[in-house]
Amino acid sequence: MAASRDGLYLGLISGTSADGIDAALVRFADGRPSLVAGLTHPWDETLRRRILAVAQDELRLDLDAYGRLDVAVAIAFADAAQAVLERAGVAAAEVTALGSHGQTIRHRPTGDFPFTLQIGDPSVIAERTGIDTVADFRRADVAAGGQGAPLVPAFHATVLRPERGSRVVLNLGGIANVTRLTPDGDVTGFDTGPANGLMDAWCLRHRGEPFDRDGSFAAMGQVDAGLLGELLDDAYFVLPPPKSTGREHFHLAWLDAHPRVAELAPEDVQATLLALSAVSVAEAIQRHAADATDVVACGGGVHNRGLMQAIAARLEGRPLHASAAFGIDPDMMEAMAFAWLAYRRLHGEPGNLPAVTGARGLRLLGAVYPSPSARPNFP
Repeated sequence: MAASRDGLYLGLISGTSADGIDAALVRFADGRPSLVAGLTHPWDETLRRRILAVAQDELRLDLDAYGRLDVAVAIAFADAAQAVLERAGVAAAEVTALGSHGQTIRHRPTGDFPFTLQIGDPSVIAERTGIDTVADFRRADVAAGGQGAPLVPAFHATVLRPERGSRVVLNLGGIANVTRLTPDGDVTGFDTGPANGLMDAWCLRHRGEPFDRDGSFAAMGQVDAGLLGELLDDAYFVLPPPKSTGREHFHLAWLDAHPRVAELAPEDVQATLLALSAVSVAEAIQRHAADATDVVACGGGVHNRGLMQAIAARLEGRPLHASAAFGIDPDMMEAMAFAWLAYRRLHGEPGNLPAVTGARGLRLLGAVYPSPSARPNFP
């Protein structure tokens, strides 16, 4: 099947916070993407807690449990795809392909046997949605010696490249990552460390809420300079790019390993975690994108007023905007990126940027899982 250069594509992702499945229906016209409809589909809370426990290495799975979780996540992703199609009033048959990131439960791109693992069986997604599915985007880059992450900077360059000067795009998911863009197409990027993930986990532990709305929990406390200094001493923050990280590193057990945590009020720890995110982001920008004239933020963290204010205060005069100011829904940026990666895969175009991930070269990303209605000559 030769895919049309234009058409509808669907992108799905659940990030490291596992706070919902983002689904974006994207129209491509002459290669340019535009959002048709988007939503965040909620996780079943029992399934979400299980995912987080596995991702934080708090729960070990036998093979049977792993297989069941893989399918359960896929069913949830298929439900998210169907929900956004219903919102848009679009039939599955009108969608060329679906790009599914899946749910990361482990990311270890260094060592003797580097790997990255996302679950959500794409064959189940293709079967249940009736849409040809592209998935498993990260492993080809890791096999080529790359980090497999972040992958979204290439999409940032497509939709947010500045006309002059340099720009930073800041994604505030469970983990924060930055992309430096220039008018001539130079793109670099990397994960800076925690954004929302640690704050979400601490908030869930102490308030029973999945995230800190508007940073109100953190606002009740005071930053503890001693704890902040200890957290910032983690070796990850001074590693040179390319680099990537996730919940397998920055999780509650990592936080609890610092004895000072047990001595502080929960709200003071939350305030310190917010400061950790803000300081590590600002320092990364200053160290690796000091020439940036503005910062454009996306991801769930844009809704945390306290976090955005804390970052803005440390940007040394650079304006901080949400991507909505540029016509891009900040909640849908990553889901749109995986629709774009599916588009790239079907057109035989590479999806990684070696300057970002450290891979040995450009690679086609993703494997194709035909739907039941796919024609026999599907690539």
